[in-house]
Amino acid sequence: MSPLDTARVSRCYSDEKAVGQDQRLPFERDRDRILYSSAFHRLAGITQIVRAGELDIFHTRQQHTYKVAQIGRRLAQDRIRKQPEEAALHGLDTEAVEAACLAHDLGHPPFGHAAETELDRIVRNPAHVGCDPLDAAPDGYEGNAQTFRILTKLAVRYSKDNPGLDLTRATLAATLKYPWLRDFSDNKKTSKWSAYASEAREFAWAREHCHGDHKSAEAELMDWADDIAYSVHDLEDFHRVGIIPWSEIVSPESKDNIIQGALTGWKKDPSYPADATRRLTEALDRVTRKLVLFPSVTKEVYNGAREQRRQLRNFTSQLIGNYVRAITLTKDSLGPAVSITLEAEDEVRLLKHFARHYVISLPALHAQQYGQKRIVRDLFKIFLEEGKAGNFKLFPARLRYIWEDNCEDKPARLAADCVASLTENEAYQLHRRLTGFESGLVLDPIVR
Repeated sequence: MSPLDTARVSRCYSDEKAVGQDQRLPFERDRDRILYSSAFHRLAGITQIVRAGELDIFHTRQQHTYKVAQIGRRLAQDRIRKQPEEAALHGLDTEAVEAACLAHDLGHPPFGHAAETELDRIVRNPAHVGCDPLDAAPDGYEGNAQTFRILTKLAVRYSKDNPGLDLTRATLAATLKYPWLRDFSDNKKTSKWSAYASEAREFAWAREHCHGDHKSAEAELMDWADDIAYSVHDLEDFHRVGIIPWSEIVSPESKDNIIQGALTGWKKDPSYPADATRRLTEALDRVTRKLVLFPSVTKEVYNGAREQRRQLRNFTSQLIGNYVRAITLTKDSLGPAVSITLEAEDEVRLLKHFARHYVISLPALHAQQYGQKRIVRDLFKIFLEEGKAGNFKLFPARLRYIWEDNCEDKPARLAADCVASLTENEAYQLHRRLTGFESGLVLDPIVR
């Protein structure tokens, strides 16, 4: 094994005795540790776009994650078969990719991105909820950074001296979709980042053999798998409930409005290209040509009929297959490890715009999120004030160790940890109990 390979499979807290008894390879152990973690189990009760449990037809965050993992594994297998030399150059490992995919959304709080934005606001300035601004964690809250914190610090597997899941260096690096800490002086590093200052040491260790701000090859594949699953499977859900008007999308009369809407979101990207209008126009033409081959998708109201299901499945399968085959590994060990065709990138960007335009903009969803953000604020304030006061008797037992084991971290960070560790059902029930709206059962701790 080369020195680099040895570094890739190293762990911060290796138990050599346990390793000797384990039949699995290092990255296989990582994958299984994540799959069996409480943090992964919790994702079954977390929003993808629509509130978990609202209708069985919608993906939960966990169902989304399973599909990301499946796509990520196929991406890695395809590249290893077709580009063995480049795969070896980048150290590409299928198990590490799948492990990163399984881990990628562990840090999402209850109620999804709406709560993520609200937590970022109040963690950076607790005065927004009437708490001491000196308790703030200046780098705020972000789901990807929370994922890294869970993997390296909050997850429970060993003793207090061995926090987190003790994953290999390569798997940790593969989870870093935005491989930097937050930096408000850099537009690229302001809204998305992958580690808090409180985990800067662990972040530096995981990234020790990476180059610049480039993602590892496994992280690149995880990121692309996430984009594919999000852009295709969420639209499939909303097609089934009749929210996506495909007949409008394929209509020539709607073309300009769709392009302009997609451009509006893209213009916020620092890498916005000069030829964006042309690229999106061509992408819409390609998507339209694919859609018209499946008339039951574009012309019929979905009711679950066999032919509708067949055409929908074939349409989404065709898209996923196209996007899996749209990547190549580079021969550059110091730069980006993966190259994605512009055609595939543009189509995925367009499909994600459909979800934002037709679904995320629904007034009913915004009304839901308004109430959910209030729950987040109330719980955060209670956890912050009572945690600082050491009043842990009202904390569910599962949340107490967060404060006890991480007392060196800022109180706002610990309060956010408590909120972010809940499922949505737990958040609703705990909020009702702690605010006196509903007492609940004394023998029911709500959070187990």
